[in-house]
Amino acid sequence: MFQGVGVDSHVPVLLADSVDQLHVVTDGVYVDGTFGRGGHSREILRRLGPEGRLFALDRDPQAMAAGRALAGQDPRFTIEQHNFAELREFLQAHDRFGRVDGVLLDLGVSSPQLDDGQRGFGFRVDGPLDMRMNPGEGPSACDWLNTATEESIKTVLYRYGEERAAPRIAREICRQRAERPLATTGELAALVERVVRRKPGAKHPATKSFQAIRIHINDELGAIERVLGQAVDALRPGGRLAVISFHSLEDRLVKRYLRDQSRVDPALSRLPQVPESALPRLRLPTRAIRPGADELQRNPRSRSATLRVGERIR
Repeated sequence: MFQGVGVDSHVPVLLADSVDQLHVVTDGVYVDGTFGRGGHSREILRRLGPEGRLFALDRDPQAMAAGRALAGQDPRFTIEQHNFAELREFLQAHDRFGRVDGVLLDLGVSSPQLDDGQRGFGFRVDGPLDMRMNPGEGPSACDWLNTATEESIKTVLYRYGEERAAPRIAREICRQRAERPLATTGELAALVERVVRRKPGAKHPATKSFQAIRIHINDELGAIERVLGQAVDALRPGGRLAVISFHSLEDRLVKRYLRDQSRVDPALSRLPQVPESALPRLRLPTRAIRPGADELQRNPRSRSATLRVGERIR
């Protein structure tokens, strides 16, 4: 979901590619499951006609403020504060489930979230150790790091950050919090840097740890697993799901799901008559799409983005 700061200056990743892949029709119904600052939503609205509708979700209060401002300007647009894993209930409430022409999911954290030190997602600016997409929901990173077991911290750092130094980092977190609880992003970044020495030209050594803790605090991978099936069920035949991911853990889930839904269930494929429930529900209209040279130059943060698309066939 990397994009620049501000409603008017944002730089949505893979903007043209993702909206092109939705095959927007003027009277269609679409869902932006990750509104952010509205870059993708605005492009969808630009292509819709007067009879078209766009529904959007986001759990970030600052994103909701931008979304409500847009809803006040355009009657074709509706936004509500939800985790996208609640897509089914959201669309059922609007009597649109199963009748949607396209769903867009732009996964991960946005640049406004990363660049706002008060949100605690990054370490370039020191701030409270929060990391919650919705600051009013669930424990913060600070709460978790100061109470979780050493084993739990180690598991999260390794599983979601693929951090080889996870045991040493977890041990140091527990040692330091016994003297003084961790409170800021700067303190956590400095702690990791003491344990994992920075190599010349390499990313900051705390990058993987921050990613892992953020994913855990927001249950990001669990939400992706829950939303993919709901998104496919929401589509009418011919409708499309477009998903932009930013790291291998996200992309692996998306890739495997789309692959599995685009082929006959292997366990039943040799039966004389394959049950309808085992037939493919999707076709894959394109290979994975990644940013071109021009976009990489304009927006270096897009370098890890991958767009995958599935089209409902039954």
